[in-house]
Amino acid sequence: MTNKWNDKSWQKDFLNMKSHSPSDAKLLIGGVKGLKDAWRLGVLHVEYERLKKKQMRQDQQS
Repeated sequence: MTNKWNDKSWQKDFLNMKSHSPSDAKLLIGGVKGLKDAWRLGVLHVEYERLKKKQMRQDQQS
């Protein structure tokens, strides 16, 4: 498996999944500016994966 570290498609998808704080929305749209931003973006990506799995399970049950 290869990761495309510059792939932002998950960020656009995640913006539409739920409401975000202004700082998180700015980070998802604008990208990382430093170490703190990179850490927060990692946390948001884990949350995105969790929500995506939950959404896929709900779609399969329907």
